[in-house]
Amino acid sequence: MAFVENGNHTAVTEFILLGLTNDPVFRVILFTIILCIYLVTVSGNLSTILLIRVSPQLHHPMYFFLSHLASVDIAISSSVTPNMLVNFLLERSSISYTGCGIQLGSAVFFGAIECFLLAAMAYDRFVAICNPLLYLTKMSTQVCMQLLVGSYIGGFLHASCFTFSFVSFLFCGPNSVNHFFCDFTPLVELTCSDNSLLLILDSFSAGSIIVITMLIIAISYTYILITVLKMHSTEGRHKAFSTCTSHLTAVSLLYGTVTFIYVMPKSSYSTDQNKVVSVFYMVVIPMLNPLIYSLRNNEIKGALKRQLGEKNVF
Repeated sequence: MAFVENGNHTAVTEFILLGLTNDPVFRVILFTIILCIYLVTVSGNLSTILLIRVSPQLHHPMYFFLSHLASVDIAISSSVTPNMLVNFLLERSSISYTGCGIQLGSAVFFGAIECFLLAAMAYDRFVAICNPLLYLTKMSTQVCMQLLVGSYIGGFLHASCFTFSFVSFLFCGPNSVNHFFCDFTPLVELTCSDNSLLLILDSFSAGSIIVITMLIIAISYTYILITVLKMHSTEGRHKAFSTCTSHLTAVSLLYGTVTFIYVMPKSSYSTDQNKVVSVFYMVVIPMLNPLIYSLRNNEIKGALKRQLGEKNVF
């Protein structure tokens, strides 16, 4: 049953996900494309994690954070993609109330952690380029663990806000979510209670994470740019920039998408456009990150060649 009596209201026990399209042919096409993307996402990020673990030359802070970023990318994609793939094959795409809350909380949790990790990686590049003599001290194992734990705590607190709001919402019908997963905005449109204070708290939490992490990244790269421009060696400049380009590309993709979803006025784009952007953010970017780092990072390419070379010897 989708509804049960709860006092004077009819409470929702499950939600209907309207998905990306109702066209059966297009659903099959999307199923095939997104399944391939998901397989590349999982295999690519797992390969990145494994390569970093087995390559001694990658055992330093930048790749410590990258391995955790790869883990988070798998988690972000896995929080929505398997359910979306199953729903492509069903006529009626439903998800339980509890499942919806878990999906929302997971997406918010891992999304926030990704922002914090990208900010930590920007700080790591700042220290490496601007304060190389103090790098081992400022980016010690203890500091890296503190930044990592702080990222997870920040993600947990952020997800707790959204999860608390979700369980506080009163859903009394309709129960059709105009999205392919339990995103926050379409869920808010289904509530029949006044939750203005909770919405302000959630918006403040999301906005704070975006602004703070973007500021850390912007300030870090401002100092990096100033330091690089002062370098007299062309080779030194090239080496400094080469260690940052992959990270900057990943940052541009993520924050460009997040800005489009959460910052642009709601009247400026349609629900269908929002779904497409969400697919890019939740499904495509986790696939692109390992490709970006493997194709644009010389150390990872070198480590991969060495590992493949060792295997060929035997």
